Amino acid sequence: MASGSGGLAKPRFPAVSGEWIWGVHAVEAALSNPARPALRRLLATPDRARDLERRFGQLKRLEMMDAASMARLLPPGAAHQGLALEGPEPDPVDLEDFAPEPGAVLLMLDQVTDAGNVGAILRSAAAFGARGVILQERRAPRLSGALAKAAAGAVDILPVSRTVNLSRALERLSDLGWRAIGLDGGAERDLSEVLDGGPVVLVLGSEGEGVRRLVAEHCDETARIPMPGGFESLNVSAAAAVALYEAARPRR
Repeated sequence: MASGSGGLAKPRFPAVSGEWIWGVHAVEAALSNPARPALRRLLATPDRARDLERRFGQLKRLEMMDAASMARLLPPGAAHQGLALEGPEPDPVDLEDFAPEPGAVLLMLDQVTDAGNVGAILRSAAAFGARGVILQERRAPRLSGALAKAAAGAVDILPVSRTVNLSRALERLSDLGWRAIGLDGGAERDLSEVLDGGPVVLVLGSEGEGVRRLVAEHCDETARIPMPGGFESLNVSAAAAVALYEAARPRR
C-alpha cells in the first residue's frame, strides 16, 4: 500500500481552500477520470484505502488517516465518508466541443451561485444524458467542495464549459447550430410545446432574478414549466431536473 501502510498518517500541512473534494462517489469518479489533472493528496481511512486499492491498484499518493484527522483538513461539516482528494478541478471544455446533434441537450446557468444547487444540477444533467453544462467564469462556484459532493461524481463525468459572457456564448452556440430556450415562469408557452427534438440549450437563472434580460434576449424562445398545483415555486435544481426530463423525451 502507499505511504500510510505502516499506520495512520498525521496531517503534514493544512488544507488548500477550494481544491478538496470528498465523499465516496466524488472521489472514485475523480480517480476514474483520465482527463483530470494530477492530484496532490488522496486521503482515506484504512477501510476505504483497501477498497480503493482493490479497485484502482496501488495509488502512489494515498495517505491513510483516521476520520477525525481527515475532518480537520476539510471545511467544517464536510461529510467525507472516509475519502478526500486534493487537486485541480477538471479542465473546462470549449463551446465548439459540444456537437449539435439531434436530441442533444446543454444546460446554461445564469448567476446560479449556490454550490449545492449547481452540484445537484450537474448530477441531474448526467443522469438525463445532457452533453454538458455552461457556467459563468466568475459568478459560478468551483467544481470542488460541497458542489462536487452534491454532484456525486458528475463533475468528472459531465463536460463543463466556462465563459465570461453568456450572451456571446449563446451567439456562438447559435452559429454552431444550437437553439436556446430560456426558462421563465411568466412565458406564454410550456416547455413541451417549444422543444422540437433538435439540439437545444436550456438556460436557467437564479431563483431570485431568473434569467437576466440580456441573456433572455439572446434565447430563441422562452418557456415555462407548467405547475398545475398552483404553487409556483421550484428550487432551481428541481426545475433543471424537470426540464431535463422533458427535453430527454423522444420527439419526432
